[in-house]
Amino acid sequence: MSAVRVLLARRVGRLRTSALPVLQCALAAALAWFVATEVVGHARPFFAPVAAIVCLGVSLGAKLRRTVELVVGVSVGILVADLFVTLIGTGSWQIGLVVLLAMSTAVLLDGGPVLTLQAGSSAVLVATLLPPGQSGGPERALDALVGGIVAIVVVAVVPADPLRAARRDGSAVLTALAQALRGVADGLAEEDPAPVGVALTRARGTQVTLDALRADLVSGREIARIAPLRWRSRAGVVRLAAMVEPIDNAARNVRVLARRALVVVGDQEPVDPRIVLRLVELAAAVEVLREVVGSEPGSAPSRADVATALRGVARGLTADLGADGGLSVRVVVAQLRSTVVDLMQAAGASRISALAMLPPTVRHPAVAPYLDD
Repeated sequence: MSAVRVLLARRVGRLRTSALPVLQCALAAALAWFVATEVVGHARPFFAPVAAIVCLGVSLGAKLRRTVELVVGVSVGILVADLFVTLIGTGSWQIGLVVLLAMSTAVLLDGGPVLTLQAGSSAVLVATLLPPGQSGGPERALDALVGGIVAIVVVAVVPADPLRAARRDGSAVLTALAQALRGVADGLAEEDPAPVGVALTRARGTQVTLDALRADLVSGREIARIAPLRWRSRAGVVRLAAMVEPIDNAARNVRVLARRALVVVGDQEPVDPRIVLRLVELAAAVEVLREVVGSEPGSAPSRADVATALRGVARGLTADLGADGGLSVRVVVAQLRSTVVDLMQAAGASRISALAMLPPTVRHPAVAPYLDD
């Protein structure tokens, strides 16, 4: 029973997360049908609610372009199919032929996937359901336009939180990085490759979430631009967007750090305990940054708190740290320095300021490529 309750709770949580998008689709479909029938005067505007749902299913930044693709795709599919069905009738091979011709025409028009698929599906509709010569190509295209416009209006009037998804994904990335840094610290302290291997897997897994974060911000930026109820979120979107690239760079450095730490443990290189301590301190600083990413501007902690934590880590990255170790140990220290610089930039510092915060170090020819400073 406990397993059933856990599964039910997970699915209810998924429904809560999807509640607003589902509501938007239902509202947009109903409004698109109403506008197309009562305002425009079409009897059965099938494409209006379909277009509204398709447009709501893509990031808002693509909605206007996607609406144009819908209109063009519907027009191409119907006009091509209407012409050929009138000449050759309907049947299996006729359907195949009109879909081939409609989608090929869409591709020749340099259409995206929506344009091409709409051309094909519209051609099927004409070839199977609509009487030849009565498909109403211009009417269907207008229905698609109505659906796309209604979708944009619904997003403006009933907008999602432009920052919720971005905060969730940003927090997930930073949680994984903090866990990875602690895993590397544990593996080096215990001379055990298992925690380091898990840490490396976690660090590698952040790329997918970072890509989702970028997509979240594209959508959030557009919502904050067109939805009056979300105009106050614009500053938060800009602030979080400025953090993405430095956080991405930090994630890449942590991956290199974890790979080199595996070599350190595998080769049984001696590790200065201070390196383990710096890793733990950096993980704590990353967790402070995670709290900042997941909260409203002006909340506690602030980016100043992140900078304070990172300065503490930086002070311990002295020139002698790892100097007596092997190449891989020195690379781990170099990646620590690089990660601190990246995270300082995520906290709002310029690159020059972040580099100036680090103690000077002695460049080793083999390690130089890994150093930010």
